[in-house]
Amino acid sequence: METTLKRQLSRRGALGLALAGITQPALAQPGFPNRAVSIIIPFPPGGATDLIARPYGAALQRHWNQSVVLQNRGGAGGALGMNAGATARPDGYTGVIAHVAFSSIPAADALFQRPASFERGSLAPIALLTADPLILVVKADAPWRSFQEFAADARRRPGEIAYGSSGPYSAIRLPFEMLAQAGGFRLNHVPYSGGGPAMTAVLGGHIAATAATAAVAAPQIRSGAMRALVNTGARRVALLPDVPTALELGLADVEFYLWVGIFSQPATPAAEREAWRQATEATTKDPEMLRQLEAAGLELDHRDGKAFQDFLDADFERVQAAVNRIGRVE
Repeated sequence: METTLKRQLSRRGALGLALAGITQPALAQPGFPNRAVSIIIPFPPGGATDLIARPYGAALQRHWNQSVVLQNRGGAGGALGMNAGATARPDGYTGVIAHVAFSSIPAADALFQRPASFERGSLAPIALLTADPLILVVKADAPWRSFQEFAADARRRPGEIAYGSSGPYSAIRLPFEMLAQAGGFRLNHVPYSGGGPAMTAVLGGHIAATAATAAVAAPQIRSGAMRALVNTGARRVALLPDVPTALELGLADVEFYLWVGIFSQPATPAAEREAWRQATEATTKDPEMLRQLEAAGLELDHRDGKAFQDFLDADFERVQAAVNRIGRVE
């Protein structure tokens, strides 16, 4: 009788341990990371992603007490670097920084019905770091004192007011297309090699408008060289609190962000992805990282799990709609 009871208790104990194993999260490999970690940045040095990636990488290094190596791999609007990250060994030692090109490249490929140069499913989201709206700016001596005046003039003169962007489906052209669609007007798009040259063209009087993040636009606005008309985010930004959002002005569905997030390979073990998630959450409380972002005029917008996935899904829908409205630009 005693032996039978012991056997039953033993079986129950084993079952309990098995069930506990099912409900407990997987643990990362012992000491992870126990060697240097890489983060691929799919753009050349000095861009918007670098402003976040460098303080983020340094904060990760402090948290993990391991070297974090940043690798800039530009080309094809971000597709080359994102694909390099997607095909890296899925062991948790290679993260990928991505931005809105994660949405715009697949949308443009679908529009042209061409083989995908990058697929969204090839990277697994870990966490959103920042999501900066763009600020539509004009030269300070431009005739428009508000976005309403700008839009009214554009409706009177379809296609005559020129604005500059960094390319056909770039992070500057997309919000302009959203604004034009919602406001019922048409502008003349002039592509440049980047956001910087477009800003210079506005200051030189060659085009009427462009858009930039608050961190980039604020110095020009405060110096009196430029005027801000509208913000493409859901709320006003601390750097430019007097600039209204498009949503405030009644332009439904105009919401656009130059966002930056961290991704891994889908085949990366869940435990290593969780280690990245936890470490990223820890970096959002890192005083030095917060100081550097504030100095650059950037605000954290940390989201992970379902919140980040929901953000990505909504971003793709908005971007795809804007790309389709632009149509094929060879």
